[in-house]
Amino acid sequence: MKKIKIVIVENDEDERYFMKQGFEGSGLFELVWQATNGDDLLEWLETNSTSLPDVILSDLNMPGKNGYDILDYINASPVYSKVPVIVTSCSTLNTTVNRCFAKGAADFVPKPETLLEYTPFVQSLHKQIHQKQLVK
Repeated sequence: MKKIKIVIVENDEDERYFMKQGFEGSGLFELVWQATNGDDLLEWLETNSTSLPDVILSDLNMPGKNGYDILDYINASPVYSKVPVIVTSCSTLNTTVNRCFAKGAADFVPKPETLLEYTPFVQSLHKQIHQKQLVK
C-alpha cells in the first residue's frame, strides 16, 4: 500500500513530537514537513510547489496564520486547491466545525485527549482519508 504524503501544521512543540511519532510509526504515512503555523506552511508550499503532499493536517488555533487562513489560501489557489486540508482542534463546537467545512476543509478531526493517543488517532485518520477518498 502506498504511503500517504502528509504535512502537519501544529504550533505546539509537544503535539508536533507526538504526531511525528504516531505518523512515522504507523507505516501508513510519509511525513513530508512539519510547519509551526500557517505562515511557515505557506512559505514551504511556495518553495515546494512541484512536490505537493497528498494531504495537509492543520491545527486550527495558532499564532500568525491559523487554520482558517490556511483554508482560505489553499482553496483560493489553483495550484494548491487540489490538496485536501483536514483540520484538527480541541474545540469540537458545531460552529467551529461548520465554519471549517464552509471554508473548504476536506474533513475535521478532533485532537486526541492525551498526547499518548496519537497512534490510534493516526490509524483512524488513515481510515477516514480512504473512506472519503481524499487521496487517489
